[in-house]
Amino acid sequence: MDAQCQCGAVSFKTPSPKPLALYICHCHECRRQTSSAFGASAIFPRFPLPDADLLSCYRRPLANGDTLHCYFCKQCGTRLIHSTPGKSVVSVKGGCIDGLDWKSAIHIWTKSAMVPIPEGADTEDEAPPATEHNQVESGQTVNVNTSASSSASYILGGCGGPLGSGDAGSVTSDSTAGTSPAGSDLAAYYRRVADILD
Repeated sequence: MDAQCQCGAVSFKTPSPKPLALYICHCHECRRQTSSAFGASAIFPRFPLPDADLLSCYRRPLANGDTLHCYFCKQCGTRLIHSTPGKSVVSVKGGCIDGLDWKSAIHIWTKSAMVPIPEGADTEDEAPPATEHNQVESGQTVNVNTSASSSASYILGGCGGPLGSGDAGSVTSDSTAGTSPAGSDLAAYYRRVADILD
């Protein structure tokens, strides 16, 4: 699939003809990241970054101790790819990809939605549940067991759910800004994430 930033300076092809998963996330973190009502993430096997000279990176610590690398075009600022070092998949921001089948997207964190969810869409009030075939936790890295009993690491890049709020920090290639926990059910959320990761 073809992908590019708004100004066209950064363009690339995805490593497969369709994503492993497609999410439309309504969490607060994704809304801040996109300055919109939701964010969209297409999960693909890891592939080499487009020309690194054209990209800047905002680094955001995750609750599990990993660091999410958020790559964007230096010229127009379009957020393009999220990755976590050492993981086998990346998240490509859905709006930069041509030809995605949006009907297959799963809407997550719908309890925070600011816009109506299409009737009949697959939805989750929060992050997708941990199941045998789908263990993606919002902003977290967990194992996904396929029907062939193999496993892969999936990250829903960029999505923080209730993981944080506050100052997003600067967005230079050297930035490392933290987020502070917020939300009344945050302790329960962290316990659930810890249970999945163990």
